[in-house]
Amino acid sequence: MKIIKNNFKFDLIKGIEWSLHIISYWIVLLLVSLMFKSFYIDYGCFGFYSLISVIIIYILNLTVKPILFFLTLPITGLTLGLFYPFINVIILKMTDFIMGNKFDINDMFIAFFIAVFISVLNILISEIFLKPIIRRIKKNG
Repeated sequence: MKIIKNNFKFDLIKGIEWSLHIISYWIVLLLVSLMFKSFYIDYGCFGFYSLISVIIIYILNLTVKPILFFLTLPITGLTLGLFYPFINVIILKMTDFIMGNKFDINDMFIAFFIAVFISVLNILISEIFLKPIIRRIKKNG
């Protein structure tokens, strides 16, 4: 009985953690779309398409990004890590391809700055908000 209770608690904490990550990605994506005019997200259906694009980016970051990182490790090493934001650009362009006209990045140069900006904002949100909240949930849970 105790094992089932602990597994449920672990699943609940993981679900809350996943939800917080999705919400933070969503906020960052909305901020970025307001800042850059050549980046378009369809806000129809009460932001449904932006939420779907965030989930796609999150899934691609978990699945495709490690593979891309491994494949481009020599280039990233030779450029002393300067190639890494291009992996994020590839993830954004893959999301652009999957979402069609609901998520559109027109300029590759702007896509690079968007990828860097998203990375910086995600790090800030994660360090300032998410990690303390998740630590508190795990400690109290």
